[in-house]
This record gives sequence, structure tokens and C-alpha cells, in this order.
Amino acid sequence: MAKHGKGYLNAGFGWLINLILAIIPVTSWLLGGITRISRGHLIAGILQLLLIGEVIFFFVDLVTVILSGDLRIFA
Repeated sequence: MAKHGKGYLNAGFGWLINLILAIIPVTSWLLGGITRISRGHLIAGILQLLLIGEVIFFFVDLVTVILSGDLRIFA
């Protein structure tokens, strides 16, 4: 498995930056999909980018960033 940073785009942004990005729906949708695809979770990334379950992914991203400081993959 490839080594990756924490949060969106595997860039290792701080917890606060990831939280701000997770709160904004457009960035949560776009960066979440790109991050999932780059971590090898192709199906979850495509589902998020196609707006299927957008609200579900938005809340999952928001909760996991708040609790762990990282974007978790639940697919």
C-alpha cells in the first residue's frame, strides 16, 4: 500500500485546514473524491464524484475529520 499523508489530497494539512475544507460542500465533494481515488478506492471516489450519496459522503467526511483529523474510507 502506498504511503500517504493525512487529510485531503494526502497533503498532510493541519487538522483545522482539513476541517475547513470538510465544512465547505464543494471542496468536500471534489477533494474527497480525488483523495479516495488517489488512495486506491476507485469505486468510492467515483460514487462521490457522480453525486451518488453526496450527503452521506459529506457527513462521513465531516465526522471523520473532526474525530480523527483524517479522511476515512468506508466503502
